[in-house]
Amino acid sequence: MKSLAIQWFNNVPCMAILLEMLEITEKAREMLDQFASQADEGGTTVLKVDIVGRGPKGFHYDLQLIDKNDASDDSEEFEIDGMTVVVGPRSVPYLEGTVLDYKETLMGGGFSFENPNPLWIDDVSKAVAEIIAEQVNPVVASHGGHVNLVGVEGEKAMIEFGGGCQGCGMVDVTLKQGVEVMITEGVPGISEVVDLTEHSEGTNPFY
Repeated sequence: MKSLAIQWFNNVPCMAILLEMLEITEKAREMLDQFASQADEGGTTVLKVDIVGRGPKGFHYDLQLIDKNDASDDSEEFEIDGMTVVVGPRSVPYLEGTVLDYKETLMGGGFSFENPNPLWIDDVSKAVAEIIAEQVNPVVASHGGHVNLVGVEGEKAMIEFGGGCQGCGMVDVTLKQGVEVMITEGVPGISEVVDLTEHSEGTNPFY
């Protein structure tokens, strides 16, 4: 399905690009409209879709109806069948061709995604993800922790700690003397690893 991506400059739309983007099924749209009508209190409600992680079963998504003013400044805005959708810049290439559906089951209903994209598109991200899976996570697992790759920007790899590593007092040592060394030595072109974890939200730190 073709959707319209609106590029903004000083809060003014200056360019429109057509591309293959997210498809919303009739049932999903019906449910989104229903939820939006309940949530709308005079503001402009938009659909936020982001990829927030990856796992053995695929992508992890953040799907929310939010006020347009609450969308992050770097979000890209799309019009899909009359619905405004905001997507984080790192998520855009991984959502192309994706179908958002709503399915009823015996346990209730829920939204689901059918995404044809690989977990990582570029070779550098694939290489970093491989190092994390094969070298980093087996080590931090001994502390009940794990590391997820958020993305790669230039020579920086952005990661998040979870489990026992989230909020751990030794996490800076783990990052600089362990994770960063393994990644920078194993992946040419990566010179720095940046921790994006919200450590204040950790519930069971190792130290």
